[in-house]
Amino acid sequence: MAINQNHLFEELNGIKCGIVEKNVKPGRVEFLKNLLELNHFTVVVMPSPPPKTAAPAPVVTATESTAPAPPPPPPPPETFTVGVTDITFNPINAIFGRLLHTKDGHVVTLAYWQQKESVSHDDIPYFDNR
Repeated sequence: MAINQNHLFEELNGIKCGIVEKNVKPGRVEFLKNLLELNHFTVVVMPSPPPKTAAPAPVVTATESTAPAPPPPPPPPETFTVGVTDITFNPINAIFGRLLHTKDGHVVTLAYWQQKESVSHDDIPYFDNR
């Protein structure tokens, strides 16, 4: 159980892990895995559980109604939970504490972490950016 929402941890594949992100698409998983392994973290990826569904509607026989049956819901998108074996890891502290680095040695910025920029521009810390 986490103390607050900023420091989540749970068991993934039988290993206690600090949660990096939940419900992540496969492309994002690859980005996070490469970045975190580059920074010497052991990454654990596990498929996210499917979302809970509502109780099924009561079955109506054809003699009771002539309306067509509604189409089945689309399958849920395949998402994953990404964690690291260091349960003290907190992504917010890692980004704003300037603890993560890219493969070319730059500090990971928030825009780079969110994949809004393909290159990390770490010349000015976020608190001096006016």
